[in-house]
Amino acid sequence: MWNIIILCTLIFSDLALADEHDHKYEEGEEVVLWMNTVGPYHNQQETYKYFSLPFCRGPKEGISHYHETLGENILGVELAFSGLDIQFKKNVASTVYCRQTLTKKDNKLLMYAIKNHYWYQMYLDDLPIWAIVGEQNEKEFTVWTHRKIEIGYNEDRIVDVSVTTEKKTQISEGAVLEMSYEVVWTKSSVSFKDRYDKYLDASFFKHKIHWFSIFNSFMMVIFLVGLVAMILMRTLRKDYQRYSKDDDLDDIERDLGDEYGWKQIHGDVFRPGAHSLFFSTLVGTGCQLSFAALIIILLAVTEKLWTERGSILSTGIFVYAATSPVGGYMGGALYSQLGGRRWIRQSLVGASLFPGLVCSTSFLINFIAISYHSAKAIPFTSMLAIASICLFIILPLTMVGAVFGRNVSGTPKPPCRINPVPRQIPEKKWFMEPSFIGFAGGILPFGSVFIEMYFIFTSFWAYKIYYVYGFMLLVYLILMAVTICITIVCIYFLLNSEDYRWQWTSFLSAASTGFYIYLYAIYYFIFKTKMYGLFQTVFYFANMFVFSLAFGIMCGTIGYLACRIFIYKIYATVKID
Repeated sequence: MWNIIILCTLIFSDLALADEHDHKYEEGEEVVLWMNTVGPYHNQQETYKYFSLPFCRGPKEGISHYHETLGENILGVELAFSGLDIQFKKNVASTVYCRQTLTKKDNKLLMYAIKNHYWYQMYLDDLPIWAIVGEQNEKEFTVWTHRKIEIGYNEDRIVDVSVTTEKKTQISEGAVLEMSYEVVWTKSSVSFKDRYDKYLDASFFKHKIHWFSIFNSFMMVIFLVGLVAMILMRTLRKDYQRYSKDDDLDDIERDLGDEYGWKQIHGDVFRPGAHSLFFSTLVGTGCQLSFAALIIILLAVTEKLWTERGSILSTGIFVYAATSPVGGYMGGALYSQLGGRRWIRQSLVGASLFPGLVCSTSFLINFIAISYHSAKAIPFTSMLAIASICLFIILPLTMVGAVFGRNVSGTPKPPCRINPVPRQIPEKKWFMEPSFIGFAGGILPFGSVFIEMYFIFTSFWAYKIYYVYGFMLLVYLILMAVTICITIVCIYFLLNSEDYRWQWTSFLSAASTGFYIYLYAIYYFIFKTKMYGLFQTVFYFANMFVFSLAFGIMCGTIGYLACRIFIYKIYATVKID
């Protein structure tokens, strides 16, 4: 009970502090311009505090109503008050707010920033705006020293903001930068709920290729569902005919009769596989990830989470924590069915497997970020908050789920008795080996999502906002359907070769989708981005490794559970002598 209270408190406090205010202003009320981060254009994640460059603040002080959320802290949002005096509906003529004399160190910093195409991000009423630091013409380096801020308003709300940089100033040691700004307010017809539309690239996300990929994946689902239905119908019809001693069987069906085939391994097909603790933990984690992913996508569709800084990440953390009983239940039940007795150890491993993977990867990235003095370095307080969520929410809820799983669904109920001595597995062709099936099984599921991966990667690693979560939901459902169908087909042929090692084979066959996702991530990094440097490279590949592994665990779990239902079904409908 206390765990649920703590989780709800964290969720509602995070939501309550997600905005600076209610986005409503009275004439003359203060409007805050926040300076976020600065960094190279081609390395979106390599960001630094804005005032790490020799820029001066405005004269105004005393802002106290901003609070960072957990998601913002993890994403490296570093909002600092600009010090500029901006009031609602009050124009400001061109005004010099500070003068900065450049030292030798300051000059080198600015030259480096201009060479590497640094630009910075600002926020005004939660609307992002960007501007470039300066320009390089041959050996001459110039900095933009004037900002013209144009703000659109509709009644008492801000609905649009843009910035124009002007007045080039050449930099050198001893040069004086005279920083100035002006504010222009304009009445706008844009409604408040539509103010983010200008940031959405509809021509990119709703391109014909996007629609075609959805249609292509849907047709693949129809084909695979038909194939699985044909296998099921043919298998059951064949068995019923055999048991009724029908002599009208064709040659192919006779070849798959009692001489050999999946019926011959009925005494071994339900034999527990190797490493039951680790396997059940992976399945439990996959169930939790699948359920959490579905909830997050549905929330993103209905609540437009992409409009708030860090809200998707914050939601993801708390949804994953809240779904811990799902992982504990599925993992604990399966471990008990496989004959496992160390349920406490299984619960501990289940609660710490994925969070431990994420935290260890984040620790590596954090170490490099600290050495770079990057804003991406996660604060200690955020790390402490994540640790508290893992210890006081995820772990107890996982153990509660495991207890329920063991007691409610922990008794194995196979339709066939298990032979005391394992059956020898006959030799077969190389393409029927579990190793090959496990490697090749993820090709079609990857083919159903790789176009969507391009749009997701472009959103995360470039400067686009992903907002078509309806497409993502559809692709998610298609992925599940393709994974289920292709895994069932693979395992059907494996069983027909009298190989009963289907548990790990079904899991790895579907999980190999994550391997192909990672290969595509390597291709995307080389051919679709201009990223450079140790920090950005490590950040990219470490995060893509975690993403691909989570994707693989999720697909592997879906494939295993589908094959489990399939196998229980076909063995329950035949007579075993």
